[in-house]
Amino acid sequence: MDILLVASAFNSLSQRVYAELSDEGHRVDVVLASHGADAVRAAVQEVRPDLVVAPMLKSALPEDVWQQHTCLIVHPGPPGDRGPSSLDWAIAQEAPEWGVTVLQAEAAMDAGDVWADGSFPVPPAGKSNVYRNEVADAATAAVLQAVRRYADGSYKPRPQSEPGINVVWRDFFRQEQRRIDWERDSTETVLRKLRGADSQPGVRDEICGREVFLHGGHPEDRLRGEPGELLATRSGAVCRATRDGAVWIPELRPRKSSGDPSPFRRPAASVLAGFPAPPGSHGMPSSSERPHWLPEIAAPLELPPDRTTWADIRYRQHGPVGFVTFSFPGGAMSTTHCRRLLAAYRYALSRHTSVLVLGGARDFFSNGIHLNVIEASSDPAGESWSNLNAMNDVVEAVLRTTDRLVVAALGGNAAAGGVMLALAADEVWCRTGSVLNPHYRNMGLYGSEYWTYSLPRRVGAETAERLTSEALPVSAATAARIGLVDRLVPVRAGEFTTEVERLAAALADDPDLPRKITTKTTARHADELQRPLAEYRRTELARMRAIFFDRQAPYHALRSAFVRKLPTGSPRPLGGAR
Repeated sequence: MDILLVASAFNSLSQRVYAELSDEGHRVDVVLASHGADAVRAAVQEVRPDLVVAPMLKSALPEDVWQQHTCLIVHPGPPGDRGPSSLDWAIAQEAPEWGVTVLQAEAAMDAGDVWADGSFPVPPAGKSNVYRNEVADAATAAVLQAVRRYADGSYKPRPQSEPGINVVWRDFFRQEQRRIDWERDSTETVLRKLRGADSQPGVRDEICGREVFLHGGHPEDRLRGEPGELLATRSGAVCRATRDGAVWIPELRPRKSSGDPSPFRRPAASVLAGFPAPPGSHGMPSSSERPHWLPEIAAPLELPPDRTTWADIRYRQHGPVGFVTFSFPGGAMSTTHCRRLLAAYRYALSRHTSVLVLGGARDFFSNGIHLNVIEASSDPAGESWSNLNAMNDVVEAVLRTTDRLVVAALGGNAAAGGVMLALAADEVWCRTGSVLNPHYRNMGLYGSEYWTYSLPRRVGAETAERLTSEALPVSAATAARIGLVDRLVPVRAGEFTTEVERLAAALADDPDLPRKITTKTTARHADELQRPLAEYRRTELARMRAIFFDRQAPYHALRSAFVRKLPTGSPRPLGGAR
């Protein structure tokens, strides 16, 4: 069928629905509702779709559209649940299980007949993490089922007035309900509030006399202080005491009304570095990355089993298999992130293993360079250059590893340089719910991370050209079909790490492993003789440097709009009817 997706943003769920509907053979186009009702009407008029699907909407569809076309709305709540903050309420009320519903658009919000629904367990993870994984799994399955039912023509959707459907209206979840009482709230309560707002909208609070939004939260097992006291920094995060413990907060966002030129999410320590020091504090002047008045307390790369403190990069080893796991907010990797990851990777290479797994955590693998940190820099061009070179250093280290087999384990989505980081490994294992964006064009970039070597090597020159020029999201299934991915891992997000450990142990026990390592070593040597990696890097970086240091290059405006969540470009992100 011809299907038009209407979405407020072409986000992770919208991209996944687009990719999997396309895999089913449908002709799918997208229009962004954030550009207004007229843009939606124009797209409907042009595409003349058989069906309209709205995977993610923050505003109502125009009445004339849903009256004249069957429109299916994805609601992140079970049948009968209504309101704009469904998932927020589920996390706040510690619902053990939640659901998604695909319903037909009508005048009343979320009140239409049900075409399909699904349920999932709610893990103790951030809202955005749950949304990209459990919600996306259930929603995509429900959309595919609803589309098949619509195409069949015989299915009659269920009214929500049917017996057994409990209709509940849940109002907008406001900052007053998210507010943390540092004197009274337990660590568990603080973490639940932080996780329920990790990406959007954050928890409004005050630090050093300034209003900020707190994004994300992780437990700390040893540091203690007066409730609300700032205790330390670590890897860009800040530790804050609760009444019975402490939490790590990875990111802060200044309020737009604060006069801060960078009112968007970025590493918490770098935001604090711009705040005035509390009375009585001592030490060296703050750097651009952290405040001088808080100690930097690193976590060991290999955490003992009895430690539950937060660390964004860890190494562990099970016999002949080493695991370098990392998890950065939004999948973005700053210069500092890349340098620390490279140090961890080099440490892993010093250990005696035959298989090394890179990644393996649920949610994002990597989305490449950190656009928020770049945008906040006093020299965005220079920071872009530093960040890209640091990212290239990590990718090069993986490409030059010839004494063991390296596996990139993608528990979630990857994009741009993050995809190329994965392709540097010998094998790419990908959870079936992941979406890959192996291109840079949407940010006005040529790309680097040795993509001109790794991508054609895997998929061929013609497919590499198509992937980078069309700039479309790719489902895990399509990625496996075209050679981007070697193994699909068909498990739930929470089961991915355990399954990767099992598969990696089996790979290490494979009698054919020594031959595989010898073959990759021989191939790397032959490739180096044909064209050195240094030449690929030099050619790519020359193109990227010209973009970074050209103030008129579209990259700068696109980056700023992306970071500040401003509408840009066409309401048709795919360029029109497909």
